[in-house]
Amino acid sequence: MLDLLLNGASVLITGGASGIGAVCAEAFARQGAAVALLDRDADNVEAKVVALRARGHDALALVADVTDDAAMALAVNQAARWRGRLDILVCCAGISGPVGRTAPDIAPAEWAQVMAVNLGGVFHAARHALPLLETSAHGSMVVLASDSSFVAYPGMAPYSAAKGGVLMLTRALAVDHPRVRVNCVCPSVVDTPMSRTDLGMDAVQMAEAPFPVIAPAQLANHVLFLASPVSAPMNGAALIVDFGYMARPSFPQPEFGG
Repeated sequence: MLDLLLNGASVLITGGASGIGAVCAEAFARQGAAVALLDRDADNVEAKVVALRARGHDALALVADVTDDAAMALAVNQAARWRGRLDILVCCAGISGPVGRTAPDIAPAEWAQVMAVNLGGVFHAARHALPLLETSAHGSMVVLASDSSFVAYPGMAPYSAAKGGVLMLTRALAVDHPRVRVNCVCPSVVDTPMSRTDLGMDAVQMAEAPFPVIAPAQLANHVLFLASPVSAPMNGAALIVDFGYMARPSFPQPEFGG
């Protein structure tokens, strides 16, 4: 079994109360890491931390909105004081924004909200965490981008634009902060409450979807690998997790046996 060298690591996860963030918190905790979960939903993040502690894991609940720079400064510093340091930042907070509408039908406020959460939220977290991560022996930051960083889904212009920005922000931070490894993971559809709502599908329909769907636990494995010292050579990288679809040509493909 590969040792990810995460035992005792101090980890801060934004969007940690639900979806991918919550599953990542569970995965880090099982590796022996201390996990600080940050979310704007106070009830859910507290409940998540209570459940982790009940299983013997070291966990802390932080309530903040990733679009609020002052609140993020307080929360990040609180996470660092909790364990005396900060080793890993995982940015999972995100929203879909308008789905199924094109630019003329998207209000400027809707556009701004998607940018504020999905792109601005990463910036605010990084802005306050990077000076702390730079003092860690293995400082690492992992950002949840998307295959939408590379390809545009119809009717999701704000989301695609924001995730494209997240990809380039990841690279820029890696260049500007060489003492910290900054990488992003770019999944296709993940079975989360947000995806189910966007697609109008329940759990059964997602399980029987006519396209491949990533289980949150599968994606968490990739996040942990990027965060871990085991992946030390990787920096400024975008790990595409999409069942190989982006590698395929657009023209019809022959069927091969085997």
